[in-house]
Amino acid sequence: RRQVEEAFRDNRMIAVCQYNSMPGEDVVMMRHYLRKYNIQVKFFLNEIVRPVLSQSKYKNLLPLFVARNILLVSPETKAKEMLRVLKGVPQINLLGACIDDTILSRQGVENFAKRPPLEAAQGQTVGALALLPSQTSSLLQRGPAYLTALLDQHI
Repeated sequence: RRQVEEAFRDNRMIAVCQYNSMPGEDVVMMRHYLRKYNIQVKFFLNEIVRPVLSQSKYKNLLPLFVARNILLVSPETKAKEMLRVLKGVPQINLLGACIDDTILSRQGVENFAKRPPLEAAQGQTVGALALLPSQTSSLLQRGPAYLTALLDQHI
């Protein structure tokens, strides 16, 4: 019970997956590939997870815990890397996830993985904001220059 609480408290990304039986060496390989991205695989019984979730802010994840499940948890939001590894493991099906306290469906996780990194988005925003003052300046200068040109025509 304590480990389940810690998994949900200490990680920014918690993915709930359906686990279908697979050979032990495949599980070891999957764990190895996920560990490269600082993603841990957690096996918890639903009988332990359900009571913990029912008393937490994650209670909307409860419907996902019906069959055999595993949790993929990470202190970082490595959704793209997780999806890349899971694509090669057909026995593990992503059902949904909670990323930065936002509950997402499988499609939501895929959309989250497609978004640009935060640094790129910040760079685009800064670029757009830097463009505005220069455009404002040229627009303000255009008025007097146009007025002068019109007056010159009439003189």
